[in-house]
Order: sequence, then structure tokens, then C-alpha cells
Amino acid sequence: MTEKTAITPPTHTAPPAAFSHGVRKGNILQVAGQVGFLPADPAAEGQAPTVAGPTLREQTLQTLANVEAVLTEGGATWEDVVMIRVYLTDTDHFAEMNEIYNAYFKDLKAPPAARTTVYVGLPAGLLIEIDALAVLG
Repeated sequence: MTEKTAITPPTHTAPPAAFSHGVRKGNILQVAGQVGFLPADPAAEGQAPTVAGPTLREQTLQTLANVEAVLTEGGATWEDVVMIRVYLTDTDHFAEMNEIYNAYFKDLKAPPAARTTVYVGLPAGLLIEIDALAVLG
């Protein structure tokens, strides 16, 4: 039986509830929904995380960086990702998010991952959340 391993990059604080930032089992790595929080400052332990900024661009780029940090810690890259889910709080952000997303992945060598975008409610100040599923090897 393949062991399930929790993945937490050093840039991430402990989750606020009973979940892992990522879970790897065999060659499957599931990245939990990440938001646009700046990397954790070890000196600020116990303090609330800081959002990258108020704009969709700032939050989207930081969110993608946070997903990538979990992928890297779990031994994966964007090339291994087969599914991405994007959660937006505002339908008016879809076109801008697509522009940012397309620019971010423009140099990807592998075919792009499948993607679903849905609209949700997130805590105040957060505009986007992204999760990813990677298959390694």
C-alpha cells in the first residue's frame, strides 16, 4: 500500500483547519486550494497571513506561486499538472484572470492542463483561489 504524505512548503504556514496544503500518494499529488497570501515570515508566527495586494493581478500571481511551491515540495512541476481549478469571487474578473493565466503559462512545454473555473465566496479581501492535480512519472 502506498503511503499518503502531507506536503507543506517552508513558505506556507500551518493550515487553519484539518487539511494539508498538498497530499501525495504514489505518483498523484493534489494541491489544496491556494490563495494570494505572501510567503510565511517565521518571525511573524501566530499572526494572520498577509494578502499579496488588493488587485486580481497581484493575488493571481501570488496564488500561482503558492501552488507552484506545493508542487515543487511534492516533487512536481507545472508540466506534471493535469487539472487546475480556479475559483473567482467576481464574474467580471474572468477575462482579466484569463490574460494573467495565459501569460503565466505561455512558455509551458507540455500541453496545458485541463481547467475549470467557478465562482465562489471567499473570505473578505480574497479574489481568487486555485488548486491543482499533478501526476508524476
